Amino acid sequence: MFFTGTSSHTIDAKGRIVLPAKFRAQLGETFYVAKGFYDCVQVLSVEEFEKLRENIKALPAQLALALQYAVVSTAVEVSPNSQGRIPIPQTLRDEAGLDKNVSVVGMDNRLEIWDEDKLAQFKLRNQPNLTEALNMLSM
Repeated sequence: MFFTGTSSHTIDAKGRIVLPAKFRAQLGETFYVAKGFYDCVQVLSVEEFEKLRENIKALPAQLALALQYAVVSTAVEVSPNSQGRIPIPQTLRDEAGLDKNVSVVGMDNRLEIWDEDKLAQFKLRNQPNLTEALNMLSM
């Protein structure tokens, strides 16, 4: 399973977002939303969340603890309703700055939900990394 593509969405008044049907089908009936690694919320299948937890636990204790507090402790198991909407807890929306207009970004083994403006700024800040990565990539 892998996720690709970016789509624009709106968070409703109850803090819910409609995930694209193709993503919901890949994620299954229940999955996790948690703090992302940057200014976003990440969405992971149960299987990917378990892998992440195991990888975190394999780190040296202090590093594992930092990631457990930052990511694992924020995770909430969710299920889409009949309209395909999932709730994003207020604490996660606040931390990622998600208000109304968001982008859902396929990031291989997970999805990220970004405020549209923050995503644009993040991409601009990462342009030097992109250039370096492209130069290192051999095709």
